[in-house]
Amino acid sequence: MSAVTDIKPVAPPRKGLLSPTNLRRWENFKANRRGYWSLWIFLVIFVLSLFAECIANDRPILASYKGELLFPVVIDYPEEKFGGFLAETDYRSDFITEEIEANGWMIWPPIRYSYSSTNSNIPHSAPTKPFWLMSGEERCAGYPNGAADPNCNWSNLNWLGTDDQARDVLARVIYGFRISVLFGLALTIASAVVGVTAGAIQGYFGGWTDLLMQRFIEIWSSMPVLYILLIIAAILPPGFWILLSIMLLFSWVGFVGVVRAEFLRARNFEYVRAARALGVGNVTIMYRHLLPNAMVATLTFLPFILSGSITTLTSLDFLGFGMPPGSPSLGELIAQGKENLQAPWLGLTAFAVMSLMLSLLIFVGEATRDAFDPRKTFR
Repeated sequence: MSAVTDIKPVAPPRKGLLSPTNLRRWENFKANRRGYWSLWIFLVIFVLSLFAECIANDRPILASYKGELLFPVVIDYPEEKFGGFLAETDYRSDFITEEIEANGWMIWPPIRYSYSSTNSNIPHSAPTKPFWLMSGEERCAGYPNGAADPNCNWSNLNWLGTDDQARDVLARVIYGFRISVLFGLALTIASAVVGVTAGAIQGYFGGWTDLLMQRFIEIWSSMPVLYILLIIAAILPPGFWILLSIMLLFSWVGFVGVVRAEFLRARNFEYVRAARALGVGNVTIMYRHLLPNAMVATLTFLPFILSGSITTLTSLDFLGFGMPPGSPSLGELIAQGKENLQAPWLGLTAFAVMSLMLSLLIFVGEATRDAFDPRKTFR
C-alpha cells in the first residue's frame, strides 16, 4: 500500500506556443531558405527604418548644454535657449553648433540630414552626385575652408547624392521606405478585415445574401480603379489617411472570393451542423469554427497584397496624386529621376530599393504558400 500511495500524479505536458500543425508549417517555411532569409532581411530593414530619426536627422540625438541634458531628436527647443531668437533651432547652423560645443557636446546621427533638410554646402547646383564619385577637393568645394573645413566629414556628405532640391537622397529613401511599408501594412490589414468579413457573410448565409453581394462585387470590381483613384485624389486634399481610405474602397475585393469559397465548402460540415443543433450562434460558428480554416488560404495572399499596395502607392506618388508634396516617397524619387536624366543616381536608387523590397516580399509570399500547402503539412 505504501508503494501505491507514494506514486505522484504526472503533470500534463506543457503546451507550446504553436500547435503541432503550426510547428510543421513553420518548419516548411524555414525549409524554403530563400523565403526564410528574405523575411529576416525585410524585418531587419523595416525595424531599422522605424528608428529613422536616430539614423538620419538634422538634429542631434543627445546634447549637453550648460550642464543640462537635452534630447533634440524628440523635443523641440526654441533657439532662444541657446542665445538666438528663432522659434525653431537650426542645429546645423554655425552659431548654434559653436554655442553648444563651447558649453557642452552633441551626439549626431550617422546621417546629419532629415528627409526635408537641404544641404547648403553642395559644390554646384542640385542635383549633385554621391560624394564617393567626386574628388576630395570637389566634394568639399562648397565649404568655406574647402577640404580643410572640419564640417566636410562623412556624416555631412551625401552618400547617394542630392535631389533637385538639394535634399539628401539616402535620408529620403530611409523615410520613404518606412512610409511605404507602413502604408502597405495598414492597407493590407484593413483590406483583410473588410474582405474576410464580407466573404464570410456571403459564404455562410448563401442564398439571396450571397447572390446580391456577389452581383455588387462584380459591378464594383469592374470599375476603372486607377481612374477613380486619380479623380478622388485630385479632389480631396492629399494625406496618408485620406489616401489609405480611398485605396481601401477597392483593395478589399481581392479577399472575398477565397474566404467565400472556404465558407461555402465548410458550412455544411458535420461539426457545423452539430454546433447549430446545440444552439451555438451564427457569429460564434463563423468566428471559432469556420474562420480558422478560411484564414489558411487568406494568409498566403497577404505578402502579395502588401507588395501590390506598396506598388500602388508608388505609382500614385509618381503621377503626383499620392502623398503631400515634400513627403519622402519612392515614387516621387522615381519622378525626379525621369525629370533629371543627367542625374541617373536618382532613378537607379529608387529602382534598387523598390526591386529589393518587392523581391523580398515575393520570396516571403512563396515561402508562406509552401508552408500552408496541405500536401506538405499533413504528409
